[in-house]
Amino acid sequence: MELVSSTPLLVEARARGYAVVAFNIHTLEMLQAVVEAAETARSPLILQTTVGTVHHLGAEYIAAAAKVAASQATVPIALHLDHCQDFDLILKCMRAGYTSVMMDASMYPFAENVRRTKAVVDVAQALNVNVEAELGKVGGVEDNIVVDEADALLADPAECAAFIEQTGVPTLAPAIGTAHGIYHGEPKIDFARLEQIARMVEVPLVLHGGSGIPTAQVQRCIALGMAKMNVATELKNAFSQAIRQFFIDHPSSLDPRQYMVPAKAGVKQLAREKMEICGCVNRV
Repeated sequence: MELVSSTPLLVEARARGYAVVAFNIHTLEMLQAVVEAAETARSPLILQTTVGTVHHLGAEYIAAAAKVAASQATVPIALHLDHCQDFDLILKCMRAGYTSVMMDASMYPFAENVRRTKAVVDVAQALNVNVEAELGKVGGVEDNIVVDEADALLADPAECAAFIEQTGVPTLAPAIGTAHGIYHGEPKIDFARLEQIARMVEVPLVLHGGSGIPTAQVQRCIALGMAKMNVATELKNAFSQAIRQFFIDHPSSLDPRQYMVPAKAGVKQLAREKMEICGCVNRV
């Protein structure tokens, strides 16, 4: 198979009441692990990279690895660029083979967010690339984007509907009280707001800050219209903690091929757990 646009994957997910998990990957081994998890789970999959990871590895290297994974997989795989504010980098990633991109202009006034998002949508539609946008501001840290709790703003339902009408964006991430990173205590998700947004908006909704949200809250979000859940911090932690433990147990080992085995296993296990929670197992 080839890499696919995430739009039809997410439209089907919302219609059928489950969510596709988007995993932020930073290494080849992480990519392989989540693909293996999706294969065994028979789940659609979204591979996701931050702007920082694109700068670290290169869009062409990432896309090439994702294309190989898709060619060998029997489940649909999309490749998404997360939280990008740079139009030129979005174009570069689309040219490299990304099938989904996020123009995050949520820090601008509504009209400017519309303008910047629509510019990306106009290009992406011709290339069959999904576009994601954000309304409100999700708190926490994502690469070099830092939103203090005091600055996090919840999305306005009426603005969400107007935004989609004016931009034609096919997926939307409304801020509903989640945050990037690991939560200190339970997140304060505004379910009533989410329910109102979902009534006014037909496009698939995206749950940012998926690491550490209690299962019952995740599933309630999905039941209310969230069709994609992003997982970044938990996956990175599982990978790194497995390597740390390997060196505690084998302090003299210096072979990456050895310590990457438990690292991949940790990522694969966590990925499968998230797929189970989101209800996307056996959907292919």
